[in-house]
Amino acid sequence: MRLPFGRAKKNATEASGERGVLAFEHTAEVIRAETALKAAGFAVRVMGPPPDMRTGCDMVVEFPLVHEPAARRALTAVGITPLAAAPVRAGMLEPVSLYRTTDFGAWLMVRAANMKITVEKASGRIVNISGGGCPDVPALAELMVGRTLAQCPTPAEHGQTLCSYALELAFQEARRMMPSHADTEKTA
Repeated sequence: MRLPFGRAKKNATEASGERGVLAFEHTAEVIRAETALKAAGFAVRVMGPPPDMRTGCDMVVEFPLVHEPAARRALTAVGITPLAAAPVRAGMLEPVSLYRTTDFGAWLMVRAANMKITVEKASGRIVNISGGGCPDVPALAELMVGRTLAQCPTPAEHGQTLCSYALELAFQEARRMMPSHADTEKTA
């Protein structure tokens, strides 16, 4: 997609720096919206909603505000309609990180929404998966616990629920925080 004045999406986003958030009724819509917008080439990320925009869904999609009309068209094309859109302003409507990290000395725990992954810092080995109540969590824990961040399959490869989506976010954040343990080739 070409944008007005011949600027690429990334350059326009970098130039304006303004961000907005899209709120949805259900978390499943957030996941679908994130996928659709990324497929359309938008730089988006899932965040926690600012207090003023809580709708029952505990996630919003942050996007480059300059592209709101194009983002809405991309969502309409796949049958998704946001409940609300708002610009992010300092001190007002600021989205919050979905991630919470706790350093336990030898271990690092990363929480995303209701899912937690705990990793031994020295080895990068996953020592615990907890949270959620979805039926695929025990199977995901069995696949992942005992393996390193580099060796284990991602939750997205095997999960099918909101809990597996949140675990995928926590897993990717743990990999980002511990790059020396995430860079080696999978041996699964």
